[in-house]
Amino acid sequence: MAVTFSSDDIVIKSPTDRRLYRYIQLPNGLSTLLVHDPEIYSDGPVEAPRNSEDEDDEEEEDFEDEDGEGSEEDDEEEDEEKNEMKGSAQKKAAAAMCVRMGSFADPYEAQGLAHFLEHMLFMGSTDFPDENEYDSYLSKHGGSSNAYTETEHTCYHFEVKREFLKGALTRFAQFFISPLVKAEAMEREVLAVDSEFNQVLQNDSCRLQQLQCHTSAPGHPFNRFFWGNKKSLADAMEKGIDLRERIVNLYNDNYHGELMKLVVIGGETLDVLESWVHELFGSIKKGSLVNPETCLDVPIWKAGKLYRLEAVKDVHILDLSWTLPSLRKDYLKKAEDYLAHLLGHEGKGSLLFFLKARGWASSISAGVGDEGMHRSSIAYVFGMSIHLTDSGLEKIFDIIGFVYQYLKLLRLLSPQEWIFKELQDIGNMEFGFAEEQPQDDYAAELAENLLVYPPEHVIYGDYAYKIWDEEMIKYILDFFKPGNMRVDLVTKSFNKSLDIQLEPWFGSQYVEEDIPSTLMQLWQDPPAIDSSLHLPSNNNFIPRDFSIRADKVSCQFADVSYPRCILDEPMTKLWYKLDRTFKLPRANTYFRITLKGGYGSLRNALLTELFILLLKDELNEIIYQASVAKLESSISLYGDKLELKVYGFNDKLPVLLSKVLTVAKSFLPKDDRFRVIKEDLERTLKNTNMKPLNHSSYLRLQVLCQSFWDVEEKLCLLSDLSLADLTAFIPDLLSQLYIEGLCHGNLLEEEALYVSDIFRSNFSVQPLPFEMRHKESVVCLPSSADLVRDVRVKNKLETNSVAELYFQIEPEVGTDLVKLKALTDLFDEIVEEPLFNQLRTKEQLGYVVDCSPRVTYRILGFCFRVQSSEFNPVYLQERIDNFINAQEEMLNGLDNELFENYKSGLMGKLLEKDPSLVYETNRFWGQIVDKRYMFDMSEKEAEELRGIQKTDIIDWYNTYLKQPSPKCRRLAIRVWGCNAEWKNVDAQTSSAQVIKDVEGFKKLSEFYPSLC
Repeated sequence: MAVTFSSDDIVIKSPTDRRLYRYIQLPNGLSTLLVHDPEIYSDGPVEAPRNSEDEDDEEEEDFEDEDGEGSEEDDEEEDEEKNEMKGSAQKKAAAAMCVRMGSFADPYEAQGLAHFLEHMLFMGSTDFPDENEYDSYLSKHGGSSNAYTETEHTCYHFEVKREFLKGALTRFAQFFISPLVKAEAMEREVLAVDSEFNQVLQNDSCRLQQLQCHTSAPGHPFNRFFWGNKKSLADAMEKGIDLRERIVNLYNDNYHGELMKLVVIGGETLDVLESWVHELFGSIKKGSLVNPETCLDVPIWKAGKLYRLEAVKDVHILDLSWTLPSLRKDYLKKAEDYLAHLLGHEGKGSLLFFLKARGWASSISAGVGDEGMHRSSIAYVFGMSIHLTDSGLEKIFDIIGFVYQYLKLLRLLSPQEWIFKELQDIGNMEFGFAEEQPQDDYAAELAENLLVYPPEHVIYGDYAYKIWDEEMIKYILDFFKPGNMRVDLVTKSFNKSLDIQLEPWFGSQYVEEDIPSTLMQLWQDPPAIDSSLHLPSNNNFIPRDFSIRADKVSCQFADVSYPRCILDEPMTKLWYKLDRTFKLPRANTYFRITLKGGYGSLRNALLTELFILLLKDELNEIIYQASVAKLESSISLYGDKLELKVYGFNDKLPVLLSKVLTVAKSFLPKDDRFRVIKEDLERTLKNTNMKPLNHSSYLRLQVLCQSFWDVEEKLCLLSDLSLADLTAFIPDLLSQLYIEGLCHGNLLEEEALYVSDIFRSNFSVQPLPFEMRHKESVVCLPSSADLVRDVRVKNKLETNSVAELYFQIEPEVGTDLVKLKALTDLFDEIVEEPLFNQLRTKEQLGYVVDCSPRVTYRILGFCFRVQSSEFNPVYLQERIDNFINAQEEMLNGLDNELFENYKSGLMGKLLEKDPSLVYETNRFWGQIVDKRYMFDMSEKEAEELRGIQKTDIIDWYNTYLKQPSPKCRRLAIRVWGCNAEWKNVDAQTSSAQVIKDVEGFKKLSEFYPSLC
C-alpha cells in the first residue's frame, strides 16, 4: 500500500496499555496515528449492519445540569448511568483530525473566520449534501461529535458505536475533501457563531482574555477577536468582502495533508484501519509544509501598566503574566512546570500559605495554560492568578512585591534537583499507570499532540521530565522581571470616576494605569526576603508500592461484578469491590457522613456550610501535598451529608484519610479564618445563579423540592452569624453520625475494613438513627398540571433568556422502574438530534438547545431547554411546544430499521465499558447515594430495551408529553434576559397556572414519599 512512512514500534506507550499503535504518512503528507484497541471487539468482531442515512449538525457545548439540594455544586440529580456487563461490555470507536490552522490566521477585516470555517464544515459535502447528515448518522449509531478552534489549530472529533466506524469516517473525511460551504447555510451559521459568543459575553475569564488581546501590540497575532460574532462577520460582508470566497481561500490554503494530523481508534486490525485511511483520506490534497515556527521579537504588551477590568461576578482576581519564549522543543525539560510547581505551591513556605496567613488571598494558580494563547509557537505566557479577599484588594502592590521576593529566593537558592526528581517520579508513575479516558477525548488529545511532539512521544510527551537542566531553569527564571510583566486586576470594586475605556467586542469597562516606577525598581531586586517564604518540604505522599492486589488473591468473591456490603452496623455501612478489570495501583474511597441536624433549618444549613468550608481551609495544606502526588480528595456538602472522597494511587490513601479525619474530629475554627471564609461564602452566594442555565435549574428545583433554602435568604442570615454561633453548633452537629461508604479498586477486603476502622477510631459517637437523617421529598405535580414560573436574569446585563420545559413522569419504584427508564432514555435518543437540527440549525434560536431525562431524588422527568439572546422565553417555549407536538407524526412515521438503530445505539451506550476505574466507581456510587442499589441497572435496562416496540414509545409520548393527558404534567421555567420585554409576561401566559409564590404553592401541594 502506498504510504511514505509506516512504523508499528515508534510510539512509546505505558506498559499497562494493551492498545497497538501504528504511525503512517500518506503520499499527500497526512500524518496518521492508527490505534487498535483490542477491547472494542473483545467479544469477537460484529458485522456492520447496512448503513441507513438521515439527519443533524455540529458541535455542542456541554451544559451540565446537576440537580441537588439547592447549591450550584450539588449533583443529586441526573447522571446517565452506564454499566459494565461481564463478557459484553463494549467500547466505542473514535477519530480526530487536527489541522494546523487556527484563529491566528484570521484576516483583520473578517475576525472569527477560522471559527466560522469550523462551523461550515458540518454543513454538508459533495458526497453528503444534507446539512445534518454527519451528526444524524452518528446520532443513530450511538455516537456524538464536537469541534473547537484554537489559536494555531482546529480540531474535529467524534465517537460512534464500534461497527459504524467506517461509515462515520466516510462522512468525516469529506470535511477535508469537498465541503459545500453553501451561501444559504452561511447566513444561518453566522447566527450560530454569534449565539456561541453570547454564551461567553458575561464570562469574566473570557472578558479578561479579550482585554489582553485588545491591549496587545498592533500587528501581533494576539491583537484579534478570536470568537467572531455577527458584527465581525456580517460587517465584513457589508464592507463588500466576499465571506464565502475568504472561507474557501482559508480552507484551500490550510486544509491539506501536510498540515493535518489524523487519529483513528478502532477494534479492527491496524492493516484494516490503514486501508480505510488510505481509501477515505487519500484524496485530501497535498500541500507544501511551511515552517510553522515563528518568533516575534515585538513585546506582546506594554510594560509598567496595570489594567483594572470591571468584573461581572463579585470577585477580586489579580492576574500576573510573563512572556517566555516558545518552549515546545524543550518539553523533555519542563523548566516552566518546575517553576509552576513552586509558584503555585500551597504548603508551608509557599506564597499562598504566606498570603492566606495575612488574610489577603484565598487561592493561587500558576503556570503556562493549555489554551493556545498561552502555549503557542510564537511565545509561552506564564500566568499567575491570585484570588484576593477584600483586604487583599487594598494590598495588590504589596502582594506583587512578595511574588518578587519569592522569585528572588528561587534565584538565590538555585534550582533544586530533588524537586525536579519528585516531579519526574510523579510523571513516570502517572505515565506507567495511566488511566484511560473516553475514546473521542483520547483521539483529540493524540491528534493535538501530533502537532507538538514527535510521533514517538505522542503519549509520553505530556508526562516526560526526562532531562534535568539547571541552566534552562535559570534562563527561564530571568524572564520573571517587572519589565516583562503584565498586571490585570479583575474586580467588582471599580472606580467609575477614573478614565474608563471600553473593550469593543465585549463592551467591558477597564482602566489603564501606570505602575509607579519606584515600585518597578523595587520589584527588580527586592532588598529583603521575608523569612516565612521558603521552599516546600519533601512530599511524603509519593507512593512506592505499586503491587496489584487482584494478582495475589483468589477468593469466593473473585468473579463478583458489583460492590457487596461487607459491613452493616448502626453507624456504618460499607460497600466493597476489588478491582479485577483495570488492574492499576489506584483505589477510590467515597463516604457520605450524615451530620445531626445539618439541614434541619436555614440557620443549621448555613452553619454546616461554614463548618465544611472552614474544615476544607484547615485541611488545605495536607490535601494539596497529596494531590501533587496524585492522591486526590474532595469535601462537599449535600444537605446534611458531608461527602468525603479520597481517590488515586492507593499506597498512601489510608495515611491521607487518617490525617483528614484526625483534623476533622477536633477541629475548632479560629476568628481570622472565620472572617475570611465567611466573606468568601458571601461572595459565592452573590455569584450564584449569574448564569441563566444554572438559574433555570435552580428555579425548577426550588419549585420541586420540599426543603430548599433560598440563596437570597442565606445571604440575609449570613451577616448575623458569628464565630460563637458556629463554635456552639459544631459539638451537636458531630454528636451523632451515620456513615455510608464505598471502597473500590486496588484494596483487599481487610484493607477496606481497616479504612472503616479509621472512622471508628476518630469518631466514637452515637449512631444517627434513620428517622433523624434528612430525606428529600419532591412535589407530586397534579394531573394535567401546566405550570409556569417567570423570573428575570440575576445579572442585569445578561442578554440570554432561557425556556426550560420540565415534564414529571413517575417515581423510580416498583416493577415498571426499568421499563420506564428505558422508554425515557430511548425517547431522548430519538429526539435529541432532530431537536438540535430544528431549533438550532434551522431556526437558529440559540447556541444551547438540548433535552434529557431528569432524575430528581428518584422522581423521573424529562426536560427541554433553549437559551437565546435573540428571542424571549415565551417564544422559545412556543417553539419547544411546536417541536414536541410534531413528534407524534415523526414517531408514527419511524420505519422499523431506523427504530432498531436507535435501540441499538442506546444499548451500545448502556453497555459501554467504563473507560477507567473512576467512571465505574462513580456509577456504583450513584446507586448508593440514590439508595437504589441496582448496580446492574444498565444491564437490566439494555435487556428491557430488546422487547420495546415502536408502539411502546408512542404510548409513552402520548401519556407523558401530550396534552391533555392527565399524566402530562408540565412545569415551564422562563428566565428573562435583560433585553426581553418583561411587561408582556402575564399577557403571554395563556392557560397555564403561574407560580408567583413558591412557598405558597408548595404548602398546597402533595409530595411523593421520600426515596433517598
